[in-house]
Amino acid sequence: MGLFSFIKNAGEKIFGGADTPEEKAAKVKEHVAKFNFDLSNVSFSANGDTIVVSGQALNIDEKQKILATAGNVDGVEGVEDQLTLKTPLKIEIPDIAVTMYTVKSGDSLSKIAKEVYGDPMKYPVIFDANKPMLSDPDKIYPGQVLYIPQG
Repeated sequence: MGLFSFIKNAGEKIFGGADTPEEKAAKVKEHVAKFNFDLSNVSFSANGDTIVVSGQALNIDEKQKILATAGNVDGVEGVEDQLTLKTPLKIEIPDIAVTMYTVKSGDSLSKIAKEVYGDPMKYPVIFDANKPMLSDPDKIYPGQVLYIPQG
């Protein structure tokens, strides 16, 4: 649980000019839902430029993907994580924030894989963990936040 920061002017453009907080929350939920996550026990609300995600995610992988997808929206500056897990963790992760990576200019998935795993050939692990948000390993952009699974 915590607050994850995103670059406000990067990501999918889904908001209109004067969306109410309820409309913003509904549009983010609709955006996240198109990636086929189980959102039956997940709710979204908006507090300014922050999206609050609460309820229960299926597991840690799906939780991190939901948070990253909700944050990779133009106009979202932060995602507040209030999700619990339906499937408890079998291992203890010391800091869940280390599983999120913000893409910088000049990054590629292989460069990120070398940085986090020590092996650039492990880029498919990152690509697969971010499907269906990523449709091509060569199409990432600065400011995008990716889920990095433990390697």
